[in-house]
Formats: sequence, structure tokens, C-alpha cells
Amino acid sequence: MKILLFGKGGQVGWELQRSLAPLGEVVALGTDSQTLCGDFAKPEGIAETVRAVAPDIIVNAAAYTAVDKAESEAELSRAVNAVTPGVLAQEAKRSGAWLIHYSTDYVFDGSGDKPWLETDAVAPLSVYGQTKLEGEQAICATGCQHLIFRTSWVYAARGNNFAKTMLRLARERDSLSVIDDQIGAPTGAELLADVTAQAIRSARLHPEVSGLYHLVADGYTSWHGYAGFVIDFARQAGIDIKVEPDAIRPIPTSAFPLPAPRPKNSRLDTGKLQDTFGLTLPHWQSGVTRMLTEILEK
Repeated sequence: MKILLFGKGGQVGWELQRSLAPLGEVVALGTDSQTLCGDFAKPEGIAETVRAVAPDIIVNAAAYTAVDKAESEAELSRAVNAVTPGVLAQEAKRSGAWLIHYSTDYVFDGSGDKPWLETDAVAPLSVYGQTKLEGEQAICATGCQHLIFRTSWVYAARGNNFAKTMLRLARERDSLSVIDDQIGAPTGAELLADVTAQAIRSARLHPEVSGLYHLVADGYTSWHGYAGFVIDFARQAGIDIKVEPDAIRPIPTSAFPLPAPRPKNSRLDTGKLQDTFGLTLPHWQSGVTRMLTEILEK
């Protein structure tokens, strides 16, 4: 089996190179790839790449994820998040390949306090959310065999992430202010990659599972709760932490305005995914603990 992976340099793409390797030959590309086009701002080049590689599986881990910048770069965001994924879907339909794609909780408006189902009405608040939704719709419209995984609050030990930022600030400052009215599940890139590999194996045997799924770690917390967990773990691990536990102040989203609105309710219901693929998703604290253990040992 031949797998064509786009976005190899990102958090999820990096982990996918590991998780997909046992399934077959992986051709992994990034925006800087030389012999084959991996730049999603060039949809025609991406189509040529797919035809040249002739993969059985296309995995798209490339995306425009600069949420605030997308408000002023709508055309680029749409090219990367919507137009080119649609091109991938057309090529997958033409060749009979499977397309694996990642989307986001930002397709919802973040209202209420119940976990979102795949069938719930979408209403993105931002350009980023809108273009990711358009990408989903473009894929579905082709009728290709696909797995679309909506996720949220993605992190990895590699590269920058929220936990690393909190640890740095906790060493430097006497107090911190962290948003407490946005709720979601911190989800590790390695979890996304491992579930993807499992799902691909199942989909090859059972093509009827083609469709849209929510994929996040179990449980949920606020950014404030996430920060508290990270800082407390570091303190117990013997890291020199300056900020006291009672000096991590909860603040509302309104106290920290940004160009792109954030959904307050990012809870995603994963029942469909777990039932379809026979999986049990670990609690978010489990993955964050592994990530913290790795970065604090460096």
C-alpha cells in the first residue's frame, strides 16, 4: 500500500510519519519539498503530485492554522483549507484512493455546553472556521471515499504549544491570567496519528465507514484548568515555579480580545468514532502527562 502524506512538518504530520509507516510505503511532503509539490497554495501542483505518486491513501495534515491572521489573509486560508482539499478529493475520486483529512471544532459557533455531534448545525465564527468547513463540504461533494476527523486543542511535545508557554511564564512571573470560559479537550498529535492509522486499516476492509468523525481526547477542561494542571505537574516534578497556585487568575474571553472570535464550547462527542472503529479514547490528562514528562526531561 502506498500512502501520500501532506504536511509532514506539522505536529500531526510529524507523528503520522511514525504511525503510518507500518501500513506501507509513505511518501511524506511539506511545503518545501523539491521534487514533488507539497505547497497547498498551488492546487494544480498538488493535483500533479497525486497523479505522479498514484497513492492508495492520501492523508492531508496540511492546513492554514493561523486563526487570527486568516482574518486578513482569507484568500490564502481558503486556498489551503478549502480549494486544495477539494482538489485532493477530486483526485481521490478519480483514482479510487481514500482521502484522510483533519478539520476543527471551529466549524461550530461554540454555543451551549453540550458536546457537539457530527450532525449538529455548523456556524463558524471566523474565516479560519469558515474555510475549514468549506474544505469539509468540498470533500463530501466529490463522493470520494474519505475520513474527515474534526479535532480541537491539538498539542505535541515537538514545537511550541500552550503547555510550554505556561511553563515558561510560570517560571518568570508572580501571577498569570488565563481564560476560563472556553472549554475543550487538549488532544495530542500522537493520539490523532495513532487513531488515524487504526481507522485506515478498518476503512480498507469496511468502506462503508467513509464519513465524518469527531476525534478528541476524553474529558474536557478550560484553558485555566489546563494551565493549572501543567504548572502543578511541573511543580511536583521539582521544576522551579515562581507563580503560586492561587496566583493563576481566571479571566473571561472578553478580557483578551483577538481578531478572530473563539468558540467557547469546543466539546466534541466522540461516540460515533469509538463505536465505528472499536476504540477507547484516553483522558486528556493522560496525554498531557506524557507530553510534560517528555519535555521536562530535556
